[in-house]
Amino acid sequence: MKDIMGMMKAASEMKAKMETMQNELAELVVEGRAGGGMVTVALSGKGEMKSIKIDPSLANPAEVEVLEDLVLAAFNDARGKSEAESQRKMAEVTAGLPLPPGMKLPF
Repeated sequence: MKDIMGMMKAASEMKAKMETMQNELAELVVEGRAGGGMVTVALSGKGEMKSIKIDPSLANPAEVEVLEDLVLAAFNDARGKSEAESQRKMAEVTAGLPLPPGMKLPF
């Protein structure tokens, strides 16, 4: 019985840590850049786009495809940073838990 109570307490503590982490991720803002900073995209830790900044020199109708490529690259850069931060925070929360390799939380 003592082990069950300990597991229940650990689960409760982990739930509280997960909620805190989710709140931190919602407030986190990461920036991705492309074209030497000519395009910047800001995303929340949950992947929601917060802003986009485009250097006015890129507003050339003849080069729309270049601009589209840079926006995609900046978005993907920001998304990668957001995911990396999310994984880092998750590792902090799950530190010491005997989870199988490759198992991701939340389920």
